[in-house]
Amino acid sequence: MTDAATRLAVVRAEIARAAKSARRDPGEITLVAVSKRRSVEEIEALIDAGQRDFGESRVQEAKEKWPALRPLYPDVRLHMIGRLQSNKASEAAALFDFVHSLDRISLLDALATAPTHPPAFVQVNIGEEARKGGVALAELGSFLDAVRATQIPLAGLMAIPPHGLEPGPFFAFLNELARRHGVAGLSMGMSSDYPAAVMLGATMVRVGTALFED
Repeated sequence: MTDAATRLAVVRAEIARAAKSARRDPGEITLVAVSKRRSVEEIEALIDAGQRDFGESRVQEAKEKWPALRPLYPDVRLHMIGRLQSNKASEAAALFDFVHSLDRISLLDALATAPTHPPAFVQVNIGEEARKGGVALAELGSFLDAVRATQIPLAGLMAIPPHGLEPGPFFAFLNELARRHGVAGLSMGMSSDYPAAVMLGATMVRVGTALFED
């Protein structure tokens, strides 16, 4: 096996173990390989190993890498996982299959008027942090109503727990918010905590370091 295939197998095995512990089907969980700042060669190595979902955090970087790659691998899906500027919404909608960072009305309006409408996760400011993006907890219900009033498919909720704190309670809280608001998808968990996220209901995990570095 190549290094990329080995790393991918390890992460998939961890996901399967966590899912089994939670009595979940591992097939319910999508692994998104975070390929920001990674070369085309590194990405292709993972594609050749069987990975099909990739996440980028900047529209410009994605435009530099993916238009040439996607015709070669038409079954690959691309996820916008970084903070998205409203003036980049139309470009992002044309390039990405999912948006994980819908967090404000101005961006919702921009995505709603784009020619295409990829499914979007609403980012929640789960730790109520002043300097972090995401919809405030008190405004989540009204924001979800606004999304549902557009043509944008509501994929679910996304959150990043506060740095330095145990992530489990925040993952559990996001899961509860999803149930409370009738939302199915949960984009949560990164390289340091994705097994916990899987055990607490994640349907998509965003993993970078564990897939691209030895």
